[in-house]
Amino acid sequence: MSADVPTRYDHLFKIVLIGDSGVGKSNLLSRFTRNEFSHESKSTIGVEFATRALTIEGKSVKAQVWDTAGQERYRAITSAYYRGAVGALLVYDVSKMNSFENVERWLKELRDHAETNIVVMLVGNKADLHDLRQVRTEMATEFAETSELSFIETSALEALNVEAAFTQLLTEIYRVVSKRNLEAGPAGGFVPKQGVVLSAERNDDGGRKLKCC
Repeated sequence: MSADVPTRYDHLFKIVLIGDSGVGKSNLLSRFTRNEFSHESKSTIGVEFATRALTIEGKSVKAQVWDTAGQERYRAITSAYYRGAVGALLVYDVSKMNSFENVERWLKELRDHAETNIVVMLVGNKADLHDLRQVRTEMATEFAETSELSFIETSALEALNVEAAFTQLLTEIYRVVSKRNLEAGPAGGFVPKQGVVLSAERNDDGGRKLKCC
């Protein structure tokens, strides 16, 4: 389990949150960095970021997480913030099919503007909205596998899998960076392997469990 570490750190990783407006990116950011959730969260204007330090495989890692606005009119601005990012959480709302349908467009934009070896995780947020679910876990799993992305379902409201999502992403980034230092590819790059798929399911008693692979 990762834990907070002192101010000194071995690595600084920039991560971007992308996806449609209203899918819960800002609350994922605040839940991870401050363990807070706001029911009155407003749409992000432009871009904002927050940081948190973790221990990843014995090394202190500082995550600098950027929350990019999902509104179309800000896309020209936020595209500049992809530069330098080594990881991305591509977020959709499980209760809004349209937000999932737009994931492919967001992924294309990310790959057009970001580094080729960026580590990307698909995140189905608001998994607590069981009765309103429109995007089946199997649909997202299939897309993630086809696109070679890691996948997890989260709930910023219930703090479900939020820690796991960021920790898994940061761990994969750390491994990519470490291996790249030893095994540079043809152009000095390294393509990360496909990640583990995690999803949220309810137990018979109403609780939550992780489903792997």
